[in-house]
Amino acid sequence: MLNSEQAEPLYIQLQKAVKTAIHNGTFTQGGRIPTETELSETYNVSRITVRKAIAELVHEGYLTKRQGKGTFVNVPKIGRRIEHVISFTAACKSNGLSSHSVVTEREILEADEEIAPQLQLQQGEKVLYIQRKRYAGDRPLMLENNFYPYDRFAFLMDEQLEGSVYELLRNKYSIDPNQPGETILQISLADEYQAKLLETAIGQALFYMHTIIYDQHGSPVHVGKQYIIGDRYQFSI
Repeated sequence: MLNSEQAEPLYIQLQKAVKTAIHNGTFTQGGRIPTETELSETYNVSRITVRKAIAELVHEGYLTKRQGKGTFVNVPKIGRRIEHVISFTAACKSNGLSSHSVVTEREILEADEEIAPQLQLQQGEKVLYIQRKRYAGDRPLMLENNFYPYDRFAFLMDEQLEGSVYELLRNKYSIDPNQPGETILQISLADEYQAKLLETAIGQALFYMHTIIYDQHGSPVHVGKQYIIGDRYQFSI
């Protein structure tokens, strides 16, 4: 309960109480918090005090107000530097989140006029295409589409691929994907297929990242075409 006799203003005490409720899971990430009236009654403060505390928490990024729907706890964004080669698993870990992956497609294709030169192949040579749905915590965040030179990476057909492919390549096959090539970042909108897999709305803003990753010898490892839910991820340069 808040204490009006403390030197600390009531709205700041309420801010701290709401933050504590977020951190201990009482107010869940992505969930709606109680209304101003409910908070006023729960903490025995005026609605003016509640409004000021909520406004500060919105400004600090803890909460988001949605017109006509209420106030919601923000889901923390996962951050990574765009020019560094860091696996999704490592990015989640550095941001305090667990991660896992589900393989949704795995097939052998022919290199087309776009993929062939990027993988240093001839058109028509075999390419291993692997699509994975990648989770941060218990929610899908990324739809990963990677294209590997088949002759060199055929072994990935038999791997589970629930965790980091980069760690697997380093630890089991002595292939170190440590050199990023050209990376293009664009904004895209989720189509019906992407929205279904990512469990989001059609038209949701996504980051589309096209990248080429090379190993320690300068040989291409994969071309990546990744779709990432935009409001849960941030890039720094």
